[in-house]
Parts: sequence; C-alpha cells; structure tokens
Amino acid sequence: MAQSDDFYEILGLSREASQDEIRRAFRKLAMEHHPDRVTDPAQKEASEAKFKRIAAAYEVLSDPEKKAKYDQYGSVGAFAQGTGFEGFDFGGFGDIFDAFFGGRRAAGPIRGGDLRIQIELDFEEAVFGCEEEIRASRLEHCTVCGGSGGEPGTQRVACEYCGGSGEVRRTQSNVFGRFVNVAPCEPCEGEGTVIEHPCKSCGGIGREQRNRRLKVKIPPGVTDGAQMRLSGEGDAGLRGGPAGNLYVDINVQPHETFIRDGNDLILPLHLNVAQAVLGDEVNIPGIDGHAQPLNVPAGTQHGHEFRLRGQGVPHLRGRGRGDMRVHVVVEVPTKLSSRQRELFEQLAEELDVPTSAGGEEDGVFSRIRGAFSN
Repeated sequence: MAQSDDFYEILGLSREASQDEIRRAFRKLAMEHHPDRVTDPAQKEASEAKFKRIAAAYEVLSDPEKKAKYDQYGSVGAFAQGTGFEGFDFGGFGDIFDAFFGGRRAAGPIRGGDLRIQIELDFEEAVFGCEEEIRASRLEHCTVCGGSGGEPGTQRVACEYCGGSGEVRRTQSNVFGRFVNVAPCEPCEGEGTVIEHPCKSCGGIGREQRNRRLKVKIPPGVTDGAQMRLSGEGDAGLRGGPAGNLYVDINVQPHETFIRDGNDLILPLHLNVAQAVLGDEVNIPGIDGHAQPLNVPAGTQHGHEFRLRGQGVPHLRGRGRGDMRVHVVVEVPTKLSSRQRELFEQLAEELDVPTSAGGEEDGVFSRIRGAFSN
C-alpha cells in the first residue's frame, strides 16, 4: 500500500490540530519507530524510513510559519517547490530524538586499527610459495599495566564529575517545555570510572608502540598485487575491544625470461632462419631451473606456440598447474657474412625448383645450417 505524503496523515492528525497535539503525536510516534529502539535487523531500514517521514512532518508542522505555508499550498510537492525546500533532508532523526527524550551513547569496546605493509617477492617465490619474515610496528597492550592504563595494584575510581554513572543530564527549556538531555560524561568517556594513578610506562594510555617480527606463509601461485589478511595482527583494541588486522600487499618482481599470464608461463623461443626451416632440437629452461629438450619441427613458423601441459604456475586452490607456452620468434639476420650471402643467393635460385621426392635435406639447406652453426 502506498504511503501517504500528507504531513497531517503521517502524524495521524487533522488539519485543525493544535501545536500541543502535534508535539504529543510526534513524541508518541517517535517512541514507536525510532531505529535505536528496533531490535530486529530486518525491520531496521523500514523503521528508519518511517521515522524520517515522521521527523519531516514534525519539522514543518511544528514551525508556525512553515505550517502556514504548507496549509496554503496543500501538498508536500507544492510546498517544497513553493518554498525552495526541494531535496531537503530530514535524516537527522537522532538529534531530534535526543532533543525530546535524551540519549546515552555509552563508551564501549573499541576495535584496534588496521595496518598495511608491502613486501616484494622474487618471481620464483611467488610461483612456488615461500615463508617470509616481516616487520610490523603496532600498538600493543602495555606489558606493565596489561592495557588497563593504571599503575599495577591500583584500581579505577568513580568519576567525580558524573558520580560514577557515566552520563551527565542537562535540563533544557524551549517553547514545548522542559526536557532532560542525557549525554556521555566526557571526563570518563562514559565509563563511570577514571584512572587515579596512571601507569608510568604508558602514561595511562594502556598501549605502547612496538616492533614485531612475524613469519608469513606465502601460498604457491600468488600474483602481483595480491593482498593477504592476517587477522588480529593489527593494533590492540581499547576497553576490551578486538585487535585490528594486518594487511600484506604483495609485489612480485618480473622474471628476466618468463612472462606470467594467469597460471600460464610464456617463454619466448628465439630461432634463426635455418632452425625454423630445417627443424632442430633445442633445450628450453624450466621455471624450476631444470632444462628440457624441445623438438622444433622443420618449417616452424614465426609466432607458433608450443604448449607444455602442467609446467606453469600452481593454482592457489591447489588444483594442478597452468601450462608453459613457448612462443617461437624467428630472427631474420640483418648482417650476413659473404659466405652466408652466397648460400642465401643460391637458395633463392633453387627455391623455385621442386625438391626431390625423397624428402632428404637439400645440399644448399645443409650448407646454410652449417654456416649458421659456425
């Protein structure tokens, strides 16, 4: 069912309602719908929206001048356009509620701050995983007072300012009467007690800055730019609050030979013209440092890719490895010796002549291979 946009209907009033009736209606509805009084998280959002509508209606109808203009225009839309209030926000329902009913924001446990550091890994360390020792400067509970902030053997005492209640009450008067505003006590931060004898080691703060060394296990397959979270390794909390987290940003150094593409490794394989034309068996490096033979068939083209299954980077989830992709780069010589030029000229003349049916290596090709091998 559509919600009414009439301020009087929102507050459940007639247009002849007095200011006293408007105030009482707002107090009643605010008590029912203030989000701080809703315990069911599923109803929290709806309660906030309802209270904003109630606050908006009261904001206008409680002001005689705004109320007169609203009565003149007759609707929310016409009132907003006629008075220049388009887009105005009545979302500050916490302040309105506290002004009428008071409110205490008691100081509770405070979570410790999060920390962030960066580490650099070699390419192989990121591929196979490793254990790194990192140094972190963080706030930890004072070893002398254990985080209490008081000298050992002493106790916190009741705050004289609030009498140990943790809150102060101030009476305010306005056109609607007298109201009591309840706020957290500033000297004791709402706790009701204060430290009479501060710890000499930490000055009563309860925490000290310390440098720590931590060992971090880097899983195989971690990527450049990855982030690891070490729960509870950040700054210590206050008033019994939990510690923050330590976030480790990982930078991986590039490899001089391999290029990483996800979990695949790309290896450029440079071949001369003779190797590409005649074929060859070459040794290619592995990421683990062990070389292995690769058969290059005769007639291999520039840009051809050989895929070696399971010789890439391990998956982070431990489900196998990527592949090694060997990309062929055929290098055309830019400078030739007189002997090499002579052989290429002979080859140029003979390329138009059909090769023998036996498939044996032509004499000119053989001599070219020898020329490039020397």
